[in-house]
Amino acid sequence: MNKIGNPFPSIEQITDQYFSQGRQTTAAQRTGAAFEEILKKKQSQMDTGELKFSKHASMRLLNRNIQLSQEQKNRLQDGAQKAEAKGIKESLVLMDSLAFIVNIPNRTVVTAMEQGESTEHIYTNIDGAVII
Repeated sequence: MNKIGNPFPSIEQITDQYFSQGRQTTAAQRTGAAFEEILKKKQSQMDTGELKFSKHASMRLLNRNIQLSQEQKNRLQDGAQKAEAKGIKESLVLMDSLAFIVNIPNRTVVTAMEQGESTEHIYTNIDGAVII
C-alpha cells in the first residue's frame, strides 16, 4: 500500500515563511510610515474643519461652471460644523443660490447644484438641513 503525504504545510513552515525577522521589520516600517502620514493628514483635516469634495461633487461644480470663493468655502465649512454640532450625519446646506449635500462624518461634499435646478425642490437621504 502506498502512503500519501500531507499536502498541507505545517505551522512551523508557515511561521518561518511569513514571520521571518527581516521581512516583518521592513514591511512594518513601510506600512507604519504610510499609515502615520495618512493619519496626520486626516487629523489635520478634522482639526481645521476642512471639507473635501467628492469626485461627483467636483464634476458637478465644473459642469455647472460654479466657482466657490474662499468666503463661500468658509461658510460651507461653518454650515457643516453647525450640522455636526446638532448630530446631523447627511446634511443639506443651502447657501446663496447653491445647495450642497454634505456627509458630515467624512467631511465630504457629496453633490452640489444650483437651487433652481431642482424643479421639485425635493432632497432625499438627508437627516437635517442648514441654511446659511
